[in-house]
Amino acid sequence: MCARIYEGWDRVLDHVILGMLALRPISGYDLGKWMRGPGRFIGYRVQLPQIYRTLAKLADQGWVEFQVEPRDGKPDAKVYRLTDTGKQALLDWAHSPYEPAPRPMDPDFTLRFLIAGQLDRDLALSILRTELDYRREQQRTPTQIKELTAAIDPIPELDPAWATQVITLAHEHGRQAALQHIDWLESTITNLENQAPPPD
Repeated sequence: MCARIYEGWDRVLDHVILGMLALRPISGYDLGKWMRGPGRFIGYRVQLPQIYRTLAKLADQGWVEFQVEPRDGKPDAKVYRLTDTGKQALLDWAHSPYEPAPRPMDPDFTLRFLIAGQLDRDLALSILRTELDYRREQQRTPTQIKELTAAIDPIPELDPAWATQVITLAHEHGRQAALQHIDWLESTITNLENQAPPPD
């Protein structure tokens, strides 16, 4: 699991679930299948018991409600849907300020773009532009390799030349990934701006 979670994992999972329920009613089991399958690209791992606990908590808060639906040859399923209170909680979070993480392509960006961006075109563009501005600023003040290697005072078992090479390669990997991320942000913004807004 990602070590940096900007609001704590429980709050992240709240928003993942609320965002999924904005798309359609879903059972906890099916939500778990989605998180292990298509949803795994968000960047957070979750176990089914965590999903069930979070759904129970959201139900206690009045953000979700459920109906028990019989399923042929299978256990009955609790199918959850958003309440008006849950919908408002999702909208409040979606419209709260987005603050990019120092690490490019952090799961927080993917989560915010996917869950909040699906609600509104302008909101999606705002998230993308905020992320792009932050990443461009990072590239204006790049880390120099000598800043990473100048203070090396290794243990005897470590070859300074080899360590410097590995550090350089890792730095270049990160730099290239950041540049690719910027390219994707720029092209995505252009594509969305050139699309006709959806009808009201």
